Amino acid sequence: MSTPKDSGKTAAAEVKVQPATGKLGVMTVGMGSVATTLIAGVEAVRKGLAKPIGSLTQMGTIRLGKRTDGRSPLIKDFAPIADLNDVVFTGWDIFPENMYQAAKTAQVLDRDHLESIKPFLEAIKPMPAVFDQYYVKRLSGTHVKQGKSKCDLAQQLRSDIQAFKATVDRVVVIWCGSTEIFLEPSAVHQSIEAFEKGLVDNDPNIAPSQIYAYAALKEGVPFANGAPNLTIDLPCMQQLSKVTGAPICGKDFKTGQTFMKTVLAPAFKARMLGVSGWYSTNILGNRDGEVLDDPESFKTKEESKLGVLDFILQPELYPDLYKDIYHKVRINYYPPRGDNKEGWDNIDIFGWLGYPMQIKVDFLCRDSILAAPIALDLVLFLDLAQRTPELKHLGIQEWLSFYFKSPMTAEGLYPEHDLFIQSMKLKNTLRHIMGEDLITHLGLEYYD
Repeated sequence: MSTPKDSGKTAAAEVKVQPATGKLGVMTVGMGSVATTLIAGVEAVRKGLAKPIGSLTQMGTIRLGKRTDGRSPLIKDFAPIADLNDVVFTGWDIFPENMYQAAKTAQVLDRDHLESIKPFLEAIKPMPAVFDQYYVKRLSGTHVKQGKSKCDLAQQLRSDIQAFKATVDRVVVIWCGSTEIFLEPSAVHQSIEAFEKGLVDNDPNIAPSQIYAYAALKEGVPFANGAPNLTIDLPCMQQLSKVTGAPICGKDFKTGQTFMKTVLAPAFKARMLGVSGWYSTNILGNRDGEVLDDPESFKTKEESKLGVLDFILQPELYPDLYKDIYHKVRINYYPPRGDNKEGWDNIDIFGWLGYPMQIKVDFLCRDSILAAPIALDLVLFLDLAQRTPELKHLGIQEWLSFYFKSPMTAEGLYPEHDLFIQSMKLKNTLRHIMGEDLITHLGLEYYD
């Protein structure tokens, strides 16, 4: 069996990552709070008006070799990641306002930030979106595509992607839209052929997000899902991704409360501290909060948020500590709060001899400020994956689990939710594709 060192050097000989030459086109599905914050933020960084705080691709470093080697370059200098100056944006939205108007409506960024890049934002106008109110009850779109079937709508999206591809060198699509109603996989999702027939037949199990994913993957374009929708976590999408060499990842950006859970829960398990209950509630007043006020959309989000603790704490392995945990999640729409979400957690833990203790967490966060750098990293890393022969035809990019509440995995694998294991997996993947030794953190060689 080869050692990590051997496999790293072998990878260096076999895998050549293509350079990030030319323009990278980013198409956002939805141009609301997250997308406008992402796009305005990138332009502010490019103009030297702000720093890309929260972005691993822009500010993170990666250790190479031994701790004594002193090699810790920036990730963007280590791997051939697209330069921000080469990124071009477009997208779709159910409202016709340009990005400046949409950003003003979102009320995430202050007036000074927006005014400094107003001409840039005004120049970006959304294309009509594929939308059906059946799947997002609380929104009513006015800027939507018309078609005689879902197949027709998919072809219109493919035409949009083709037209944009003609103006840039590479394209990535990312879902930044609202949460759709809860759906479960059905017969139409089991193969590419079944899905394509379902598009023609207007199958109700095919939601708009799935039409976007299908259109992108058919065009060989990577797709990331930032919401908890049933979108690309389907056999047909995974087959299509592998066939066309368009990497996929998702789902549901890990921003506030769940981010904290993936930090705290691993700490409790590492110290063998028990958890008897974890109550989580959120208040937010943006469009996401309005959409999640609908019980069907909330169920989609609830499923995403509830699964985290079970996978991290593994109650089947530690029944004395976690078998009877009571986990409750609530989301409440509260308009005065806007995009400034509050996530409040009460955690009942117990320690030595079963004595109880409590932890309270009150995270007053800015939802889109946390999501925007995640969206940026995902499009840059997906673009990198498509230029990496070893990753391009894998389909699911599990190494990007770091960014998601509900990471996608190959069939039969449980998802890894521990933030620190996810971080190690991401960085070791970068080391691997660049032919560097993997870091195991064993460290015995320092004491020989």
